[in-house]
Amino acid sequence: MPSNPIELAVIAYAPGSQGNDGRALTIVHGLERALPGLHLKWTSSEKEELIPLSNRDAWVVANGLNGSLPFLCNEDDNNLVTISGWENLNGLASEGPPHFEVHADFRMETFSPIEAVNALEAIAVGARALWGHATPFKAAVEIAEQTAPTLAGPPSPPKGLPALNCSLDISSPEIPHRLGWLNYWSAESARALGFPDPKRDEGLLSRARRTETNGWVVRLTDAPLDLDKPAHLDALLRAYDRFPKIGGR
Repeated sequence: MPSNPIELAVIAYAPGSQGNDGRALTIVHGLERALPGLHLKWTSSEKEELIPLSNRDAWVVANGLNGSLPFLCNEDDNNLVTISGWENLNGLASEGPPHFEVHADFRMETFSPIEAVNALEAIAVGARALWGHATPFKAAVEIAEQTAPTLAGPPSPPKGLPALNCSLDISSPEIPHRLGWLNYWSAESARALGFPDPKRDEGLLSRARRTETNGWVVRLTDAPLDLDKPAHLDALLRAYDRFPKIGGR
């Protein structure tokens, strides 16, 4: 196993649930199809001990209070995949209602970039998300600093990245709060961003895929995003320049 495994964080942001609306099982089944050999049939105790689920689907339905997705994982420490989802009381935009967000994590050494795209699409489409992203953890921490407040006041982004507004200052829930390595934009989000523009988005379209729900998954770089690589940082900066609405700027 490589000494520095690339941990991929996948997050999708969706409208709040209306009770048990079936999204949880759709997400789980979709992710299992997206990542070959994956079986999410375990959960964890408060002592972080694995608990096998003899009837996983029924357990998800019974424990998915208010449409949440209770914690699930596989049984492979060398290839650990986890997923869970919950209602976030904060809105995705100014004065917006609570939203539903799904988080999944897995190692890129085990899966290909295309399988990572499949995973983000499965989670986002299953959640009926407005937007989402999948980003290696190291790059995700740096991107988060574009919004995170500092002791001195406003955010101080690294590497020349633009400062982004928090959700309270964003006008529409369809506007993504940030970019990532892989970006899921629903049809509504893509329309709000003006994507695709055949003349301006030729490069992005070469690494983009339309989803069955007319959204898009857009990959900024062929390899997982690494902001210590000048070409990768440039790709991220160019994407922010192309979509000035992202982050409520």
